Amino acid sequence: MSVDPMAYETQFFGFTPQTCMLRVYIAFQDYLFEMMLVVEGVMLKKLDGIPDCKISPSQIRKCTEKFLLFMKEHFDKLFAKMEEVLLQLVLNIPKNVLLPEDRVQEQYPYSKEEFQALQDELQQLQQQCRAEAAAEQALRAELEEQKAVKAELEKILQCFDVLENICREHGAGNFKESFALLTQSSKKLQDVLKDVEEKSKKMKQHDQLM
Repeated sequence: MSVDPMAYETQFFGFTPQTCMLRVYIAFQDYLFEMMLVVEGVMLKKLDGIPDCKISPSQIRKCTEKFLLFMKEHFDKLFAKMEEVLLQLVLNIPKNVLLPEDRVQEQYPYSKEEFQALQDELQQLQQQCRAEAAAEQALRAELEEQKAVKAELEKILQCFDVLENICREHGAGNFKESFALLTQSSKKLQDVLKDVEEKSKKMKQHDQLM
């Protein structure tokens, strides 16, 4: 059987020509075997009607197998010639014939170098798309984080508004000014506390020396 892949024919027919020929060969072979069984059955019936027949069924089977082998050898030779003719004249697409789906290649031919350049460009575009998708995902995550921070800041501002309203109700004046004054007083207290701690350390050191 032919070893030519016949890829263009496979594209057109949807099956390999060699597979087609193999199925035809198997069909003919099966038909030959069935025919020989029928012939053998007829011979056995004819011999049953002959009295004192010296030919046994086993002898008929041997003759049938021998004749089958003879027929198969001749069939293989004939089929080889038939296969060669069919593959060359029936299941073969001439070299000058272009399939309709491949005509675009004739209109826009590409060399191997140009095709490789397109492949490289396509790969670069795919990498850029993946990078942009990753950047978009990172921006979305940052936006979600900013939304959470904004919500927390709004809560803090609401707390300041509540404190300012409480200060006004109790005549404490402007909350911002009170808060600034409180911050200054706290800083002064921290400075005083720090000065006291330093003096305390110095006194402890003096007592240890004494």
